[in-house]
Amino acid sequence: MSTTAAAFRVSAFRVGWYGGRQARRIWTSERIPGRAQPAPRVLPATRTVRADWPVTLRVDTSGWPEGAYLLRLEAESGHQRYVPLIVRSTDGTGRTVLLHAPATWQAYNRWGGSSLYNGASGAYATRSLAVSFDRPYDGEGAEKFQVYEWALVVLAERLGIPLAYTTGVDVHRDPGVLRGAHAVVCLGHDEYWTPEQRAHVTAARDAGTNIAFLGANTCFRRIRLEPGEAAHDRTVVCYKTAYRADPCYASRPALVTTDYRLPPAPDPESSLTGVLYEGYPVDAPYVVRAADHWLYEGTGARPGDGFAHLVGVEYDRITPGAPTPGELEIIAHSPLVCGGRASHSDSAYYTAPSGAGVFATGTMRWVEGLVAGTGMFGRDHGMDARTRAFVTRATENLLRTFAKGPAARHAPPPRANVREVYGA
Repeated sequence: MSTTAAAFRVSAFRVGWYGGRQARRIWTSERIPGRAQPAPRVLPATRTVRADWPVTLRVDTSGWPEGAYLLRLEAESGHQRYVPLIVRSTDGTGRTVLLHAPATWQAYNRWGGSSLYNGASGAYATRSLAVSFDRPYDGEGAEKFQVYEWALVVLAERLGIPLAYTTGVDVHRDPGVLRGAHAVVCLGHDEYWTPEQRAHVTAARDAGTNIAFLGANTCFRRIRLEPGEAAHDRTVVCYKTAYRADPCYASRPALVTTDYRLPPAPDPESSLTGVLYEGYPVDAPYVVRAADHWLYEGTGARPGDGFAHLVGVEYDRITPGAPTPGELEIIAHSPLVCGGRASHSDSAYYTAPSGAGVFATGTMRWVEGLVAGTGMFGRDHGMDARTRAFVTRATENLLRTFAKGPAARHAPPPRANVREVYGA
């Protein structure tokens, strides 16, 4: 912690459903003297920013319920900042596992001047090639969690289905929480995956665990996790277009950190998700195609109904010719224009030989749609209460069905229609 205030406190809030409230405070620290810390350290080879500050406070989470938390730092000066924290589950048997995405949070984090997108100058060319968890998050500290994850946690807890909590980093290390899970839910923005995480989630699908991809651009970037100063897996490595400079390029091509679909070891994400990331930025209506699909039961949606602004800001689609896991049903087919080029966003559903159902929304705004029209996070892209009601009911249908176990045993199978929609 670094502050010019004389002192501060920390409060821990568990996100969930508490009779209408969406979080509950479970702990507050004593008054802690404030101290301004030195400037961050920059590792020149990869332009990695690290705070490398001494520990100010250790927090013992013994006895805290597993779940998604926000730690609120409150300076005596009145300033506040947040730290997202997942108290992870060790056993997901019979439960729906919520898979949080700290590697993606970190990829976009510009604290100290650099992220995997921009350097201190603001230019892509000076971006970090590796980013560290050993620094604060920028802004208020929890923007990615709040926008792309919070609302789904609240909804899932309100439904009362058995839940487990983990992160992509933890699944990378140990897939144990996925064993026997009824479902895994990937949240609204989950772009950066290690090959180990992808293999473990794929193995869970092949063992009968349903998978829901509630965003777009999921599993798009291949990353490595490397140590920090004092602990393992503290650094997210992704060379992107500079992949030839990746130290693994000559000897271990399957670990080279670039887009999964690109050389030197192409493995497009569609073999897991069914859909392929295509573009950014976009803003378009979500258009229902298969209104009689079980996902849309009770929404009142009819074929051709549109929900304004629900497709954005990135989108996925079925791409004929890309590797897919089997026969897919396109249940929403949404016309759009991105960068002057006409295309579509697709919501798609398939079942694996294990009986696992896999659903992908094809849009990054699905979780945001759960709070559309409320102004909860200061933006809703123009989505309204009608869209909120539609997304909420569809998500409830999805979570309840997937929570029962392999979807092929509980829901109608997909009706293959890619050839019908795309003509190839």
